[in-house]
This record gives sequence, structure tokens and C-alpha cells, in this order.
Amino acid sequence: MVANLSTGQRVARARRRLGWDQAALAAAVDRSVSWVSKIETGRLPLDRMSVLGQLAEALGVEVIELTGQPYRHESADLDSGHAAIPGLRLALQQATMPGGAALVNLPAFPTLLDLTARVEAAEALRQDAKFTALGDVLPQIIQDLIVVCDAAGGDDVREAEELMLRASHMARVSSNLLGHHDLGWSAVQRELVAAERAESPILQAAARWDLCGVWLHEGELSAARDIALRTLNDLEPHLGSANEGLQSMWGAMHLRAAVAWSRLWDRREAEAHLAEARRVAAGLALDGNVFQTQFNAVNAEIHSVEISLELGHPRDVLSRAGLVDVLRIASAERQSHFWVCTAAGRMMNGKEGEAADAILRADGIAPQHVRNRPIARNLVEDLRSGSKHAQAEGITRLAGRMKLG
Repeated sequence: MVANLSTGQRVARARRRLGWDQAALAAAVDRSVSWVSKIETGRLPLDRMSVLGQLAEALGVEVIELTGQPYRHESADLDSGHAAIPGLRLALQQATMPGGAALVNLPAFPTLLDLTARVEAAEALRQDAKFTALGDVLPQIIQDLIVVCDAAGGDDVREAEELMLRASHMARVSSNLLGHHDLGWSAVQRELVAAERAESPILQAAARWDLCGVWLHEGELSAARDIALRTLNDLEPHLGSANEGLQSMWGAMHLRAAVAWSRLWDRREAEAHLAEARRVAAGLALDGNVFQTQFNAVNAEIHSVEISLELGHPRDVLSRAGLVDVLRIASAERQSHFWVCTAAGRMMNGKEGEAADAILRADGIAPQHVRNRPIARNLVEDLRSGSKHAQAEGITRLAGRMKLG
């Protein structure tokens, strides 16, 4: 029964554990008692990570206690890579412990050329949000890289460590999506080590970009904001070079900062960072994807939709969403994310039928991404229990596949 609790019911459980009544929680988050009651009973949707983070902080719990992650599904395909978690956990433990290479037994020593091809193939799975297939190959890639990084010397060190950073990034994304945030930490720790060993400003920025992502997932918004701002300060002296990778990381960190500020409900700072990211993206390739950041003009506009959502400006969500040419970004994960944000915005505007259309579209593009996202699951639950709309049958089927109560 606990596994089937709604997010609102989890909020109520955490509140009662503290011995608080609804008035005490309302005071802690500067809301009304009526608002708390509606959240706990599901009459008001929890459709923003900023609100979830605020509640988690006030209640003294991790965000995942309110979201109920990790979620498990009935088939290997829909289970989105959960079966790979034990192997991934072992690989990351070996990757982050001193002398970990001695614990890895490989039948043959892999080459950097072979590992580069395998990492690139895995990155394609990550962008397509095919996390089951990614989980089938990623633990072995990381274990191979542990041995290669340990043996590398000279110019091979930077190449090997860059591959380790890229593989660890994919581990971080998978772990956070599935709700295994401890693994996300292990992965990003290995990224930071890779950047240090490679002595590369751009790799350091890429690792910190992922660190910021971990904190955003966990609702540690001040920490996410601070690492984004620190990274921007460290990158600024290098911007005089013509290195497009550095320019991309500069823009990508501004997008991270914009999201962090939006979840802290500071519109001025969020919009300022978004504006700088847009400026940089306008001068770079439309298909830019340095270190899996998908930093390009389309993704900057997808972020603008998310920022308006987190700030609680539903009309801006819809007006900005209407300007996004989402099919021009070569990432199923990013396309799906756009439609989830759009669905939340439509729901906030009272357009339930259009919200249902959007969330079903997101699921059609990247089901493994959607079905593991707390906000998407909350939307589906709200749409299932709401008023009648043309997509009621489709939403009911999706709720069943998500195992929502």
C-alpha cells in the first residue's frame, strides 16, 4: 500500500511524522491551510519541482520520499534499466575507490578506439531515452574504462579520462531518472576526478554541469545555483578562445543557473541567465551537443518553457511553447521533456484535454523517460481523476502502465 501512495499522501505522511497539523506545514511554506489540504488530497496538482523541493525542505526529507522513487514496472522494457542497477552500482564502486582497477577482471584489454565507438553508441541510446538498452552495455563500458584509465599514460590520459567522464555522465542520468540518487553522486564524483586528471577546463565544466544536475534532481537548489555561478566565473577567463566547446559549456551552465534560479522563484536572475544562453546559442550549431548537454538554440527555448513553468507563469509556458520548433532537436529525451512541460502548463491553464494530448505525445516519444518522472506521473494521476476530456481512455491506459494506484 505504501508503494501506491500519491505524492500528496506522502506529503501528509511526512507532515504527521513531525507531529505537525496542516496549519504548521502551511506556515512553514508560506501557504494557506486550504492549499496544504488540496495538495495532500490531490485536488491541487504538484506540477513543479520547485514546489516539491520547497515541501521536502520544510518537512526535512529528501525529494524522493515525496515522489516515491524508484518506480518499478511489469516488463523489462518499461522497467527502464532497473535490472542493470546492481551491475552499475558495482562498476561505479570500483571506479571511485582507490585501486579499483585491480578488482576488475577483463578477458582482453580494450583499446581506446573500441571504447570510443562503444561510448558513442551508448550516447545515442541515452539521447533516445532507451535506458533499458543503455543499462545492458553501460556497466561493462565503465569497467573497461577503469582498467584503461589506470594503465593510460602520456596523451592517452586525457582521452581515456574524457571517455570515463562521458560514460559516468550516462550513469548519472540513468541513476537520477530511476531515483537512485546515491549512484548519481558516485557517477559525478568520478567525473570530477576525470576532469582533474585530464587537467582540462572544459572537462571540469562538464563535470560541474552534471554536479549541478544532481543537485537539481535532489532539490538542493542553493547548491545547484552556487556551483553554476562558480563554474561560470571559472570559465569566463577562457572565453577569448575560439573553442566552441568552451562556448557551449558557458551557455549550458547559464541554462543550469536559469533553472536553479527559476526553482528559487527569482524571475529576474532566471531570465538574465536564459538571455545569455540564447545569445551564445545563436552563434553555435543548431545540432550542438557538447558533452551531451544538447546546448543549442532549440534546447535554450525548451528551457524557457521549463523556466516559466517553475516560476508559476502558465500563460508564458504556452506562449513560449508555441515558438519551439521541437522537431529540430535530435534528442527524444529533450523532445519528451518539452511535451511534459507543455502538458503541465496546459493543465495550469485549465486546458485538460490539451494537457492530455501533450503528455500522451511525450510518452509516445520517450516512454521510459516519461514513466519515471514524478511530475509526469502526477500529471497523469490528475488527468485521470479530473473532468472528462477526449483523451480519457488513453490517460487511463497510461496510468495503468505507470501502475498508478
